[in-house]
Amino acid sequence: QLQAYGGGLVQAGGSLRLSCAASGRSIAGYYMGWFRQAPGKERDFVAAISWNSGTIYYADIVKGRFTISRDNAKSTAYLEMNGLKPEDTAVYYCVTDAYMDSSTWPDYWGQGTLVTVSS
Repeated sequence: QLQAYGGGLVQAGGSLRLSCAASGRSIAGYYMGWFRQAPGKERDFVAAISWNSGTIYYADIVKGRFTISRDNAKSTAYLEMNGLKPEDTAVYYCVTDAYMDSSTWPDYWGQGTLVTVSS
């Protein structure tokens, strides 16, 4: 089970940190990542990180503003979001799979957490 939390309402230019805690199954060796779905749009890739944090992928639209990280001892991944824009408003989903990049569709999804950025 993947539990995402940390969403909320923030003004444009602000910051939020999302967390994703994995439980009930081992994520050893697995990638963790984030997708998001804006109202009326499809789910899109945001970021992914390998087990040892040695490989990281970002969607172009968040590069330089978002940072993904993980703490394997806590089975938790994080998404630090800075410089938020109204177009970042979306439900953010935590995901995991044996391999991830910007083009793969993960097998395991958590529930989403809503991020709303006001202008």
